[in-house]
Amino acid sequence: MLEDPTIAASSRTAWPAAYPKGYAVVDVETTGLARDDRIVSAAVYRLDAHGEVEDHWYTLVNPERDPGPVWIHGLTSEALEGAPLFADIAEDFSSRLAGRVLVAHNAVFDWQMIAREYARARREAPVRQRLCTIALSKELGLPLPNHKLESLAAHFGVVQQRAHHALDDARVLAEAFRPSLAAAAAGGVRLPLLECRPLTEWSDRPVPRQPSGGHGGYGGYRPGSWRPSRKRPACPYPNPGRYEEGKRLKQGMRIAFSGDTSVDRELLEDRATEAGLHVATSLSRLTSLLVTNDPDSGTSKVVKARQYGTPVVDEAAFGQLLADVEPADGG
Repeated sequence: MLEDPTIAASSRTAWPAAYPKGYAVVDVETTGLARDDRIVSAAVYRLDAHGEVEDHWYTLVNPERDPGPVWIHGLTSEALEGAPLFADIAEDFSSRLAGRVLVAHNAVFDWQMIAREYARARREAPVRQRLCTIALSKELGLPLPNHKLESLAAHFGVVQQRAHHALDDARVLAEAFRPSLAAAAAGGVRLPLLECRPLTEWSDRPVPRQPSGGHGGYGGYRPGSWRPSRKRPACPYPNPGRYEEGKRLKQGMRIAFSGDTSVDRELLEDRATEAGLHVATSLSRLTSLLVTNDPDSGTSKVVKARQYGTPVVDEAAFGQLLADVEPADGG
């Protein structure tokens, strides 16, 4: 439907041997975006190595709390009252994820919501790699006006019927991923696969603020439980220098974070990494940009940013910049 059969046949002939053997295209709807929010519905389209649909699955999930933005996902407390708990569907969900690469639009968000739900259920999601379709569209150089799912769908002629319904969003993404995967295979493009590190424990109980340098203030965090000693892959792009106000971020720029963020820090850092930015743990003269919601604080990063003249933006501005990162030279 979306590609010339001749092109499809030729791309299969030269299919990269290193590509994954199967995919699980996932969408979850949630009560919100924070680390203590819950899943209210989930859908999975299982695809084979070449992106052909094998089957699909959908479930409501009782979040055991207020359903959040009903005006977005349409799921009221009444609709979710008789739905299974996540622990009840965890095994069924696992059977659809096992041995496959998790594919999602802004995959780090879906993965982290899923990982936290599994941790609450004292289980581990059988996922070791994820692929973000935003990152793939950038690798392919697709001429999209923005990185919304609806724009990706329109590019490939996929008709969306019920936006923010997990099953339809997963269907739309599966249909858009198939030609994207074929184009990547035909061009020998490296798939932007990232490692998934499951949580080993979780608590939704609030914890006291850490005296310094901790993650206090985020409900549900326990020291050592959130992907400890995680090593990010090296940024493949050279540092193009400092960010200039009014211009776009560019792949390879070094980004540092300081202080509390409303969106989980790991989520922000993963979004930056997937956009081709270098997430730095410290601030130096080479840092391109510091992201902080409290530029008047006396943290070491803020003090050094003042000394070095490093540009500073808040979390909201950084989120807008992430939506349109300039490719590296020659990329």
